[in-house]
Amino acid sequence: MIKKILVANRGEIALRIFRTCRVMNITTVAVYTHADRGSLHVRYADEAYCISDTLEDTSYLKPERILRIAKEIGAAIHPGYGFLSENADFAKACEDNGVTFIGPSSDIIAKMGVKTEARKVMREAGLPIVPGTEQPLKSVEEARRTAAEIGYPVMLKALAGGGGKGMRMVEKEEDLEAAYRMSCSEAENAFGNAAVYIEKYIVKPHHIEVQVLGDRYGNIIHLHERECSIQRRNQKVIEECPSPFVSDETRRRMFAVSVQACKNIGYCSAGTLEFMVDKDQNFYFLEMNTRLQVEHLVTEECTGVDLVRDMILIASGNPLPYKQDDIEFRGASIECRIYAEDPAKNFMPSPGVITLQEKPGGRNVRLDSATYGGYEVSLHYDPMIAKLCCWGRTRESAIQTMIRALREYKILGIKTTIPFHRRVLTNPDFMAGNYDTTFIDTRFDKEDLKLKKDSDPTVAIIAAVLRHYEREKEIVAQATTLPTVGDSLWKYYGKLQMSANNY
Repeated sequence: MIKKILVANRGEIALRIFRTCRVMNITTVAVYTHADRGSLHVRYADEAYCISDTLEDTSYLKPERILRIAKEIGAAIHPGYGFLSENADFAKACEDNGVTFIGPSSDIIAKMGVKTEARKVMREAGLPIVPGTEQPLKSVEEARRTAAEIGYPVMLKALAGGGGKGMRMVEKEEDLEAAYRMSCSEAENAFGNAAVYIEKYIVKPHHIEVQVLGDRYGNIIHLHERECSIQRRNQKVIEECPSPFVSDETRRRMFAVSVQACKNIGYCSAGTLEFMVDKDQNFYFLEMNTRLQVEHLVTEECTGVDLVRDMILIASGNPLPYKQDDIEFRGASIECRIYAEDPAKNFMPSPGVITLQEKPGGRNVRLDSATYGGYEVSLHYDPMIAKLCCWGRTRESAIQTMIRALREYKILGIKTTIPFHRRVLTNPDFMAGNYDTTFIDTRFDKEDLKLKKDSDPTVAIIAAVLRHYEREKEIVAQATTLPTVGDSLWKYYGKLQMSANNY
């Protein structure tokens, strides 16, 4: 059994993995940059190691250094998601150095990590595939020929990417060249690989994914599906389980082909198969994520399964602790990704210090977050600051609990997407389950932004001035008040410094 785990990640996902480790009596190890020195995942871990070369170095993409630390202290590595989680070279280096990588083999990561290769492998395994290329595009001319063959609209996608980076939807030929060049540039900046491929764009699709678990002994099970169609800029913002759109027959077929495909490729660990489903319930394989998903919470709440625990058990050489018939699916769950962004300004990032935070709680509410009052949201990292997940016996119950939790969730000092989530959840189309991936752009966002544009900013300006005045008085008062007898000078000056930083 694994006794020590280093999480090659940061923030809420590192903290979430550490919590399961603590339940399993596994020693936890954090890595951090100077920018993250005061982060909760660093404070929570049993051991922590700085990987910054300089004060300005904010990168977690340090595979050699992270591997060296893990090897020296005798720790396995859990990559979380993002960063090194789907880096086949990193997984291979772990294997070559005798360090347990908590995830699938490097060979599987390599096959599924290249999207065109994944399409080819899954087509051979029997999955329906969206029409498109199985090799990266070599030129704009090749993109034009392929688009003409499969018909517009088409989607350009980064070969080695994810999270909406390097994706462009093209509706007509005259827009193709510019979109192709922008996709290549964005893919190069995001993933160090400028290659893109092309596929047919499914009009008004639903983004559905199937969670799977597999062990080294050929056992594969599914953990039902997630609906991930509420997106902005091709990135998910709200997920729910089960899907209000997918029929029982489509669900059964999707589960069957997903499990069989994973058996065919010998998949081991947690993984997710992503599909596009059209209005007629035809589904097409998009890609496979060979890692823990951001939205794994909704699956855990409806199945009672701890995916991190099972990943650790599988990596330790244990068989799956249950068969398919042992998985009891109950109720419905929904997750809101809370971002430090301003929805009224096209979701522009809103970095800064969280001056006040009041977290929601109560029955059937789960919050995965690593923020606190005084925490600084940095521009150097992804702006997602929390994942709020609510469960209910019915979809309506889960939504109402989420609305209540969002009303309780208070964050001051920065802009967040909390008000945006509240408006989505009270939208009649969403409440009826009548939405697809175009929802924010076509049936919600324009009206919402119009209300913002037409609103009178006077009240907000006055409130901001009053806030500035009150904070200035508070700092002056603290600076002129000496500590009383028995107070810790270290604690006193620490509080003073934090107050100044918050200001």
